[in-house]
Amino acid sequence: MLDQIHLLAAVTVLGVLEQAYFFLQVIYARRAFGISPPKISGPPEFERVFRAQVNSSEYFPVFLALLWQAGLFFHQGLAAALGLLYLCSRYCYFTGYRTSSSERLAPMYFSAGVLWILLALAALGISHFFLSHYVGLDVLQLLTV
Repeated sequence: MLDQIHLLAAVTVLGVLEQAYFFLQVIYARRAFGISPPKISGPPEFERVFRAQVNSSEYFPVFLALLWQAGLFFHQGLAAALGLLYLCSRYCYFTGYRTSSSERLAPMYFSAGVLWILLALAALGISHFFLSHYVGLDVLQLLTV
């Protein structure tokens, strides 16, 4: 079974490490700008780092759910590759947002596109599972005939 999930697990660990990096960047920004918790406002430079981290954290559970569903029900390798693309785009989003709020847009749209693809793959995989398991209809076999 582990050979069916090892790529997904590796991408998940990378994602957690990326989130930890984003959290640390907020801590460093708090120290640099003298912003003590629970304050979340300050200079624009701090607020951009804070928002980039919060926005990334908000999307992380959605990413994980779609990554695992697409990987388990569609294809582990493809889902893991898309997961790496997502993590790279979120890193670009974070670093772009830190620089300027307009620099976040292209990576944000790209990462959203990756999530939509993962959603489509998960939906296709789950649909195929239900059709073949409960209805006895193997769509893949019908397509190859």
